[in-house]
Amino acid sequence: MPTADELLDAPTTVRLAAVMLRAGAPSTTALRDCGAGLPDLTFSGRVAAVRDAVLADLPGTYPGFSSVVRAALRDPCFNGWMTFPVAAAVPERALPDGVFEPGLDLLAELTPRLTAEAAVRPFLRCDLHRALRTVLAWTDHADPHVRRLASEGTRPRLPWAPRLPELVTDPRPALPVLDALYRDTSPYVRRSVANHLNDISRDHPHAALDTAERWLADPAPTTASVVRHGLRTLVKAGRPRALLLLGHDPDAAVEVTGPEVRTPEVREGGHLAFGYAVVNTGRTTVRVVVDYVVHHRRADGSLSPKVFKLTTRTLAPGERWSGERRHSFRPLSTRRYHPGPHRVTLQVNGRRHGTADFTLLGPHPA
Repeated sequence: MPTADELLDAPTTVRLAAVMLRAGAPSTTALRDCGAGLPDLTFSGRVAAVRDAVLADLPGTYPGFSSVVRAALRDPCFNGWMTFPVAAAVPERALPDGVFEPGLDLLAELTPRLTAEAAVRPFLRCDLHRALRTVLAWTDHADPHVRRLASEGTRPRLPWAPRLPELVTDPRPALPVLDALYRDTSPYVRRSVANHLNDISRDHPHAALDTAERWLADPAPTTASVVRHGLRTLVKAGRPRALLLLGHDPDAAVEVTGPEVRTPEVREGGHLAFGYAVVNTGRTTVRVVVDYVVHHRRADGSLSPKVFKLTTRTLAPGERWSGERRHSFRPLSTRRYHPGPHRVTLQVNGRRHGTADFTLLGPHPA
């Protein structure tokens, strides 16, 4: 994952100030000065700081503000991450002035330069159903970036953005957006639709499964892959209905060997290696989705399971498939490792099979 400095740094604000000056901003003092305070901020903190500088430099009314932003959009240098805080400034200027649909229209113009997905959310939180009328119209837009904005901006649990409580509670108001886009010609749009469906599955698995089943009843050639990606959390959780929708019978006749741990001791920064085998012992061809579960040790000594994708295979009667997996224990900003006993388990079509123990050691001394 890129660092905050790689996404939005002081040189970026200098370039943004130059763009806004050419676009007719009455001042760029705040933009030129804000870069000095960015190094100690997180990415969200940087976005807020540059957004506030944009608001300070550009006209204080929405018509003047939008005029400068649209002039900037005619500048080819106005692109990439510098556009993100400008998009964040749009609802801050539009909503207090009572400007609704024109503010959303401006975000649709901005989104092809990077994405305005997070900036749509204040409009949705202000008036969900009014905003959704405009968002639904975006699903017919010629630009796939705008169509993606419709599905991505309405995700209940969009990363790097505030959640949408109304859609977390009830995802149904945004389903017409997904229904309009699940067969979209752009993989960029379809992946967003799948991620939105996955968001829904975390809070409302039955609604996600009902939606997936409806799409599979009226599919495009790409629909199966959209559904597979959209139900990935439910598949990892071993939900039988999700597995069956994707053609994986939880009760398939298979024999599972392993995991056979090759590295009983793993140093932090190294790899766990284990082998496994799956045999189709039935009389018909079966499709198997093979995952594995690493039970990480917590600070209190308990184990916390996390499911990882391994592979999907089709096995003829009597066919055996085997392999070896290397699982990295390199340091991550999102996970803290605790030395001590750990465990790994195989999961085939949602069913847990053999378990093996291993020990995680601390990092090598400096």
